[in-house]
Amino acid sequence: MDLHGSFHVYDTTLRDGAQQEGLNLSVADKLSIARQLDGLGVGYIEGGWPGSNPKDTEFFRRASQELELTHAKLAAFGATRRAGVRAADDPLVAALRDSGAGVVTLVAKSHDRHVELALRTTLEENLAMVRDTVTHLREEGQTVFLDAEHFFDGYRANRAYALEVLRTAAEAGAEVVALCDTNGGMLPDWVSDVVLDVIESTGARVGIHAHNDSGCAVANSLAAVAAGASHVQGCINGYGERTGNADLVTVVANLELKLDRSVLPQGLLKEATRIAHAVAEVTNVPPASRQPYVGTSAFAHKAGLHASAIKVDPDLYQHLDPLVVGNDMRLLVSDMAGRASIELKGKELGYDLSEDRELVTRVTDRVKQMEQGGYTFEAADASFELLLAEEVEGARPSYFDVESWRVITETRTDGEAVSEATVKLTAAGVRYVVTGEGNGPVNALDAALREAIGQAFPEVAKFELIDYKVRILDQGHGTDAITRVLIETSDGESSWVTVGVGANVIEASWGALVDGLTFGLRRQHR
Repeated sequence: MDLHGSFHVYDTTLRDGAQQEGLNLSVADKLSIARQLDGLGVGYIEGGWPGSNPKDTEFFRRASQELELTHAKLAAFGATRRAGVRAADDPLVAALRDSGAGVVTLVAKSHDRHVELALRTTLEENLAMVRDTVTHLREEGQTVFLDAEHFFDGYRANRAYALEVLRTAAEAGAEVVALCDTNGGMLPDWVSDVVLDVIESTGARVGIHAHNDSGCAVANSLAAVAAGASHVQGCINGYGERTGNADLVTVVANLELKLDRSVLPQGLLKEATRIAHAVAEVTNVPPASRQPYVGTSAFAHKAGLHASAIKVDPDLYQHLDPLVVGNDMRLLVSDMAGRASIELKGKELGYDLSEDRELVTRVTDRVKQMEQGGYTFEAADASFELLLAEEVEGARPSYFDVESWRVITETRTDGEAVSEATVKLTAAGVRYVVTGEGNGPVNALDAALREAIGQAFPEVAKFELIDYKVRILDQGHGTDAITRVLIETSDGESSWVTVGVGANVIEASWGALVDGLTFGLRRQHR
């Protein structure tokens, strides 16, 4: 890779992103995420800080044996040597040298007050620390990038010294000097002015490392690039401390699709949605539905007016084709839906409704009436498909007939609360009466229902309830309020969401459970 000629896309998810509150990555997690990032085509993956903690040291040890990267280079993060110690003798510098990473990113103080108050050394010694560490690592054959910590604040406080830190690093052999908006308080115009000055004053290759505390991390990154930066750092899904780092996917998509800058290997941007969601699964942080480009709502349309326009030309209400980032357009069915929304959603589900105006009107009216009663079909595509099938085919899809169900919850003498559910139903011409136990009434109902149906349809054994959401709709009615439940079910290959509404959480859950199993069986038998 030509370090001077190519644009650098530098991911710091495994180091800076891992500092997000509530995010705790194992070594196996980090290895998995690194493989995903490589699949996106980023140029550099910052793996962590070897020597600072056992987990990161172990990551680099295992990465050298297990990680085969096609597009990315692995970077080790660390600090300049300590004051008064030779770089060659500093154990943390040695950990960087011995990490096996071909690239080292050094964090250095560029704010004079931080040098004096945090490092407790002189401005001159800080420059020597930068010079010695960069020189030593370069002599050891490693490529060195410099992260100038608190650069923008330091530039405002003492421009001459902040620039001198950059010059010192560049003259010692640092390939890139990345300007860090560590506190995240910058705005795009301010970033542009500073980047232009840095390039003109130092001649160094400039990078940008933006945090999102002002809500401008992506905009600040783009402003820096427009001003001449050719190295951009960020985290996938915008992970990071406080409000996060620049969302690297959003930055890259804007550069490629809006500014016509080729920054990833050709064809890999279409993997962005899949990879963003795959990483979210590893981190166990739910994907942000409204995330630009890759969120599930990024190309979702709810209003009937929008649907009518999209029916004519999808580009009328979309800024680009979602397929270029691996996403898809979604039509949301709601009480705001018009005939066009229902028609388009029907087409999406395999029903051509264009010639049956009466049917479309009937479905539209039914959806609006049900939503007034508490249902929602925006997130419950499976329940809507069952409703649509009922209207189109004249009968609701059914694989079993429920005779009755009941739930009993008791607290035993040892204080343990146990729920027991009994379900009576007929499936494939056989009547089943099954009792199931669970750690709650819904869990007990789910167990009894599956056991009963499973005797006629063994395929339900692989169905798994993976998400469960409850919402009280009219809280002013207290315990008499209407309850809505959304249940997500998976068959191991895909998942679907169903909705139930009732006078209590058990009744609402029963409706969503029945729909979930019905839809799953319909999919299997179709």
